Amino acid sequence: MEVMILSFIGPSVRSEWNLSSTEESLITTVVFAGMLIGAYSWGFISDNFGRRKGLLSIAIVTSGASVLSAFSPNYISLVILRCIGGIGLGGGPTYNSWFLEFVPAPSRGIWMVIFATFWTVGTIVEASLAWIIMPHYGWRWLLAISSIPALAALMFYELVPESPRYLCLKGQTKEAYDILKRASVVNQSQLPPGILLSDQITCSDEDLHTMEDARLLSPKRNKQIASKSSFSSLWMLFSPNLIKTTFLLWIVFFGNSFSYYGIILLTSELSNRHSLCTSFPLLTVNGSEDSTYRDVFVTSLAEVPGLVFAAFTVDRIGRKHSMELMFFIGFIFLLPLLSLQSEIFTMVSLFGSRMFIIGTFTVANIYAPEIYPTAVRATGVGIASSVGRVGGMICPLVAVYLVGDCHQTAAVVLFEVVIVLSGLCVMFFSHETMSRELADTVSEPVSP
Repeated sequence: MEVMILSFIGPSVRSEWNLSSTEESLITTVVFAGMLIGAYSWGFISDNFGRRKGLLSIAIVTSGASVLSAFSPNYISLVILRCIGGIGLGGGPTYNSWFLEFVPAPSRGIWMVIFATFWTVGTIVEASLAWIIMPHYGWRWLLAISSIPALAALMFYELVPESPRYLCLKGQTKEAYDILKRASVVNQSQLPPGILLSDQITCSDEDLHTMEDARLLSPKRNKQIASKSSFSSLWMLFSPNLIKTTFLLWIVFFGNSFSYYGIILLTSELSNRHSLCTSFPLLTVNGSEDSTYRDVFVTSLAEVPGLVFAAFTVDRIGRKHSMELMFFIGFIFLLPLLSLQSEIFTMVSLFGSRMFIIGTFTVANIYAPEIYPTAVRATGVGIASSVGRVGGMICPLVAVYLVGDCHQTAAVVLFEVVIVLSGLCVMFFSHETMSRELADTVSEPVSP
């Protein structure tokens, strides 16, 4: 919801404060800049001070900045508060890591799809709120009401348990056992027999948190994990076995983020600029000012069939072919927008392209942790996600500036080029990860 809101408040703020296209796009760009900072910071805090403290900090920063943004007296304060809010939003991966540490390994795949579904639920809810609130109450009320989920995360903090896996790794086995005991009572189940021991392994936190083969109540396999610094872990991504995968994933994540957020912003900007950039009448559904919110709401619904399509193909034709197919179809749907189209046709084109780009986004987030070995999985996926944030930072400058200045064709051409490059990178991936075991070390191949 906090990310989706960016496509709604920009035009209204620009009109109220007489901003330029660059100043309008900066409101969105600073959020992604904040997310880039937060992605690193919250991981460090949660790894060193505990998951609960990390989640509490994220909830305070996100909810506080979100609420205060609604009371911004001027443009500068709004930009600063949205940037701080972006830092909080950068903690999203921390929530995922915390939750997945409770989920048994056989169930992790389906829960990744469920997490992606709730992202889509948030976009649809935000589009609905904007459609209802913006025409009558303005952007400040939309910001305030949209902060409710972040406030809820803060209000329900006391119900959040610490990760037993984290506690066990830190040697706090009694606290970990107490949480597991409560879980067994809630689930009307029994804990496996035995004593919960803390594994004394010399390795980085990133390794410990991403050992997918480890069972919390079972002894780990007898293997040596070398102690290494964050720098050496980063350096492993550029080893001969991984350097190709690393660079290709960076381009794919950049392209996914750039095209996904670009399509969201295009929906808003094309609706706002349609009448300003053409000297001839176009077929429209109606001339009401809320057509923008209707269009964004309808295109947001595209993510539902997009996720269904991704779920259907990912375990049938594989990760690579799924992404290649959806990049291609998304490319085809955007082609008509190289020229001005009717409002209905524009909405259909954006609906189709968004449907398949969210699909590639979802499958890429499944493929990345599968292709990286356990030793560098979290580092590799985290850096790839950060590169994606850069794409999110740049795309507002393109979508808002070019479309705002009636250069729709140039904007669409750029998005099409990014989609094509991303699809080509997927073709050059060395491995298909469907139905394959995860590798543990850089030198260990991904085995079927």
